[in-house]
Parts: sequence; structure tokens; C-alpha cells
Amino acid sequence: MSELPLEHVHVAPDDPENAPAVFVLHGRGADEQDLLPIAEALPDDLHVVSLRAPDPLQGGYTWYELDLSGGGLHQSQPDAADFARALDLVGESVHAAVDAYGIDPDRIGLLGFSQGAITSLSLLLEAPDRYAWVVALHGYLPDSHADVDPAGIDGKPVFVGAGTGDRVIPESRASAAADRFREIGAAVTYETYPVGHGIGDAELADVVAFVESQY
Repeated sequence: MSELPLEHVHVAPDDPENAPAVFVLHGRGADEQDLLPIAEALPDDLHVVSLRAPDPLQGGYTWYELDLSGGGLHQSQPDAADFARALDLVGESVHAAVDAYGIDPDRIGLLGFSQGAITSLSLLLEAPDRYAWVVALHGYLPDSHADVDPAGIDGKPVFVGAGTGDRVIPESRASAAADRFREIGAAVTYETYPVGHGIGDAELADVVAFVESQY
């Protein structure tokens, strides 16, 4: 395994040189194996780099601790210091993987679920020129990045998925994230599904179609 700041699983395409890539960010309490079934449904010519969050939690891992001062889990925010560290670690891992695996630096996508979605959306705002597209499932845009309006976001493809029965991250938070990205000029696809805090078959099919449309 090549040296990246974060532990990870790498699945190479048949023709890996200068191929596009998707970096996969799991949710709180999961690990780098959790979203591989999702990633395996994506186009075969993609590098898949599934990253493990840095901190152990309940048999899995977490990207950051939660700030629950706003009134509970459904209104949580990332702990500021932890979140900044996580964003740096993912950015450094992306940079290292490009060199290690021969990834085309101009065709990098992010796919995140829950905490991974929150992290992915924030990374796009911090470095829109680094990422070609983002899939953010059952996440939200944290307060720390709610007013960020970077150059380079105009026309950027962003897929936001939400569950109408999600009691961990309510649909309204995902919808607000989609609205904000529309306001700043991203090309947003927003879809809801009759599920809780998880990814069903219909959502997976829409994600695959969205990613396929980028190539």
C-alpha cells in the first residue's frame, strides 16, 4: 500500500495511467470498506481510493467529533479543530495518491456519505479547482463553510441525495446545502428518497448515472 496520510483501499482500473479517480469518504463509525459496494458500481475506468477517517470510534472511525451545543444530533456541527484537521488530511491524501497511483489530477471526484458528505462539500468549497465533481449523500453544509463563495465553483457538478425519513441528518439540511450550492453557481442535482440514514437501490442508480455523465 502506498504511503498516504490516511489508511485507505485502492482499486485500480485496468488502464491506471492518467485515469480519473473517485475518493470515497465513509460516514461516522464506519471504515474504508463500508462504501466499496457503492464505488464498485461506478465506471470501471476509475481509480477508487476509499479513505479511512483518522480517529477510532465504536469499532469504526470518525472524521471529527461533534459539536452538539445547537440542540442534539440532528442539529450537530463539526468540532472546528477536528474538522480543520480532517480537511487537511483528506487534501494531503488526495495529493499523495495522485503521485502514487498516476491519477489524472484534473479528473478527481469526491463521494461521501454522512460525515463524508459534509467533508466532501467543504473540501469542494475550499479547493474547487481540485475536484471535478462531488456526490454528497445524507449530509449538510456546516456553518463553518456556509458563507464560502469561491472562484471556480461556477458550473461545478454536485449531486446531493437525502432521505425523507432520515432522523440523523434531516432532509431539510441536505436541501439547504443544495440550495446554497445553487446560489453560488454550482450545477446541482438534488434528489430525495423514501429511506432513512442509508443508501437504497434507487439512490445508488442515480449516483451511478450522475458519475457516468461526468465522463
